[in-house]
Amino acid sequence: MINSEISAGNQALNLGSSFLERLGSQATNGFNQSLRNNPGGGGASEAAQGPRYRSWGELYGLSTRNDAQGDFVGDKRSTAGAVVGFGAQIVPHVNIGFSIDQSHTKIDVPLAMQTATLDLTQLGFTAAVDKGPWTWAIALVHGFGNVGSSRDTGFGFANASYGARIDGALTELDYYWTKGQSRIVPKAGLEWVRSTTGSLQEVGGFDPLMATGATFERTRGLIGAEVGHYWIFGTRILDLSAYGKFIDNFEQNFSSVTVSLGPQSIAVQGIGESQYGADAGASASLFLGNTARVYFNYDAKLRANLQSHQGTLGLEVKW
Repeated sequence: MINSEISAGNQALNLGSSFLERLGSQATNGFNQSLRNNPGGGGASEAAQGPRYRSWGELYGLSTRNDAQGDFVGDKRSTAGAVVGFGAQIVPHVNIGFSIDQSHTKIDVPLAMQTATLDLTQLGFTAAVDKGPWTWAIALVHGFGNVGSSRDTGFGFANASYGARIDGALTELDYYWTKGQSRIVPKAGLEWVRSTTGSLQEVGGFDPLMATGATFERTRGLIGAEVGHYWIFGTRILDLSAYGKFIDNFEQNFSSVTVSLGPQSIAVQGIGESQYGADAGASASLFLGNTARVYFNYDAKLRANLQSHQGTLGLEVKW
């Protein structure tokens, strides 16, 4: 059975979701919005006199574990990636951004004696409009990549290579409530993601298999809040924040993979998340004056059948 193909398609879906949510966070940026609504608290109105352009770079690591579901025996995944992005204020209160995410994932399915790698490139676009304490943002993602799988047949390894693709969209509405240097930001969002993997033909080993491609699609709602506070030290500002979100995967469609060995075939059902779950995380940002900041983010996804933990180190420059 091709557990590794199911893992790769599911991982592409999850990487698309993670990128969308990071883009949404970049587009709304709680600390900057807090200053926008409270210029007396240490910052001036960005729309009035702040920098119009920004660029950023990030390095991140992601660890994911999926439990067994049906014919799928469970796996462990580790991802390393990098992001570069550019944003601009095109008119007051309207910002856009573009990002590229390049990642490499190692997938281990020990009970099925299978491994795989997923190299994925994602292109992201964001737009955000703010009015008073309200911010509305959208994020779009398109990704493409390649999967390489290996299966221990007991008489050598059967290998295969095939493509993967990801498309997704996110819309989010935030309300910024500030008091002094603290903020509470309720937020709600809607996310759609779809990934596909190509068909494969194994080469080598004993009795190499053929398998059809697979499609993974998910639509979900997100509702939660961010809390944050910043401290001013001369020309530097330290901002700390944390967030929590409730997740409702109200629509999930995962096609089965048909595996063929000679005249025989078997259908293996794709895997998904539990309908309900939670996201949580925290962020620390150090602003080096008005034009640069370094930051570290931690993000966790907690589901009945999936747990993932991601750390991100980034640098943002404005001008």
